[in-house]
Amino acid sequence: MGIWMKRSLRKPSGGRIRPNSGKKGEISREVIPTTIGVKTIKKVRVMGNNEKSRVLKIDRINVADRKTGKTVVAEIKKVIENSANPHYVRRNLINKGAVLETNVGKIKVTSGQDR
Repeated sequence: MGIWMKRSLRKPSGGRIRPNSGKKGEISREVIPTTIGVKTIKKVRVMGNNEKSRVLKIDRINVADRKTGKTVVAEIKKVIENSANPHYVRRNLINKGAVLETNVGKIKVTSGQDR
């Protein structure tokens, strides 16, 4: 089911506001957060007949060291902290800004999409 991201078509008085555009660009999809598990990716069709990848489950993450400039692949153990929603920690849901415990150490997720 789509999520409507546009303002209401009613005035505070209850009168109708006539829209001057369609609703094609104002509808989004429901959020499906990423969990810890064997890597599972779902392709989603987006506007212009393009595709985006949605990561449903993942067990490894790329970790970049800013000082040395090297990138390593680390295994995710669990979610430690999540400022978006405290209940995501209990359910081990990963999103941008989450702090993960890996075999390398504590890592903060800085990217939101997988290619």
